[in-house]
Amino acid sequence: MTNETIYANDPRLEEGVWIIGPDGQLQPDYDSAFPTINEGEVVHGVVVRVDKDEVLVDIGYKSEGVIPVSELSIRRSVNPADEVNVGDEIDALVMTKEDAEGRLILSKKRARFELAWKAIEVAAESGDPVNGRVIEVVKGGLILDLGVRGFLPASLVDIRRVQDLDEFLGQELRCKVIELNRSRNNVVLSRRAVLEDERKEMRQAILDRLNPGDVVDGQISNIVDFGAFVDLDGMDGLIHISELSWSHVNHPSEVLEIGQTVQVKVLDIDRERQRISLGLKQTQTDPWQQVIDLHGEGDIVTGKVTKVVTFGAFVEILPGVEGLVHISELAQHHVENPREVVSQGDEVQAKIIEIDGERRRLSLSLKRVSGDVDDDPESIATAIGLSEEVFGEQEAARPAPPRPAPRANPRPAQSRPPQQPAAPSGAIAEAFAEAQASAAAEAAAENS
Repeated sequence: MTNETIYANDPRLEEGVWIIGPDGQLQPDYDSAFPTINEGEVVHGVVVRVDKDEVLVDIGYKSEGVIPVSELSIRRSVNPADEVNVGDEIDALVMTKEDAEGRLILSKKRARFELAWKAIEVAAESGDPVNGRVIEVVKGGLILDLGVRGFLPASLVDIRRVQDLDEFLGQELRCKVIELNRSRNNVVLSRRAVLEDERKEMRQAILDRLNPGDVVDGQISNIVDFGAFVDLDGMDGLIHISELSWSHVNHPSEVLEIGQTVQVKVLDIDRERQRISLGLKQTQTDPWQQVIDLHGEGDIVTGKVTKVVTFGAFVEILPGVEGLVHISELAQHHVENPREVVSQGDEVQAKIIEIDGERRRLSLSLKRVSGDVDDDPESIATAIGLSEEVFGEQEAARPAPPRPAPRANPRPAQSRPPQQPAAPSGAIAEAFAEAQASAAAEAAAENS
C-alpha cells in the first residue's frame, strides 16, 4: 500500500495546508498559503522598510515586494522618506513577479496612476472638479499631482493674470479637466473655469446690488493702456483713463498699481452685457471747483511752468489745474520763442485774465503782474511802444534806399497808382486791439 493511499482520506489534505510531496510524505502547502498575483494587478500592502533607493512592502506574498525610488512618485528626484513611512498602508502595481534576482517589483506611482485616471475620466465626463497639489512650476504653467501629472496653463490659473506662479507651489488647487488623452497621458486643467462658476452667482448679485452713483471699494486687478480694471469682490469694473484723475494722465500706471485698494464711483451699469463703468476722480476733490471758489479774474497766483510750447506756456496753479500763458502774455516786449522767457519747472507769478469754469479753461498773463500794463487793449499797445511818435521815429531813422543807376535804353515811364496816405495813430491802436483780442481767443482755444 502506497503513502498516497494511506493519506488519501487524511482530513488535513482538505484544509489546503498539507500536500503529498514527491517522496509520498505530507509537507506544508506553501503555495496555497500565499495569494495569487498577476503582473499589472494592483495589490495592497504595508511598508516594512524605507531605504534611500528603494522601499520594501509586505503584500502577504512569499517574498516582500520592492518599490524602486523611481516608481514611488510622479515627482522627480524624490526622497523615499518624504513619500512613505514604515507602517504605511499603500497600493502598488505588480510590475514583475520575479526579476533576474528573484525579487517582486512593485510600483506605487503606477497604482496611483491607474486609480487616478479612472477618477479623472469620470470627472471629465461629469464636469466635476478634481483636486491636486502643485508640485512644479514650468514654462507656461503649473504641474499638479493628481496621481497623474496634470498641466495647468498660466492663463487658466486665475480669472485675472497671475504675475508670479511660484506663489502657488505646494498649494492644493481645485480645477476642471478640459482635455484628456490616455495615449499620451495628457491631462489639461483649468482653475479659472472653477472660479468663474463660483463667481457667476456672485456677479449677478453684484449687478443687482449696485446702482449708478454708488461709491464702493475695490482692488486693482489689471492695468491696460486705456484704463484699469477693479475687482469688486467677484466682478471686474473698468476705470477709463479719462476717469482716473482730474489732471492729465499719460498711462494708468502713473497713478495706480496692481493690488492697490481704491474707492471708486459707479458711473454706469450695462446689466445686459454685465459691464460696470467706474470713476476714480469722482471720489476726489475737483480742483477746478477750488479755482472757482477761491479765485477770480485779476487775481495774482503763484504756479509752476509744466510745459513750454511754441504758442506759450502752461502753468499749474493747483494740482490738476493748468492755465495757458499765451506767447503774447509772456512779456511786455515782443517774444519770438517762449523759451526766451520761461523754462519748464520755473516758479512764476501770473495774473488770471479769464476763468471759463464750464469748459475748464484758464487764461493767465505774466506781463500784467507788475501792474505797469493796463488790461485795456489800447493801453497795452501804448505800453509796448506802438505810439505814433515811436512808429514815426522808427520810419524816420530808417535810411532811404539808394536810387538805381540809369539804364542805357530806359523804358518809357509808366503811370503808377497814387500811394495811400500813412495810417494815423488811432488806426494803428485799433488794429493792435483787434490783434490782441484775436490772441486772447487763440489762447483760449489752445488751452482746450
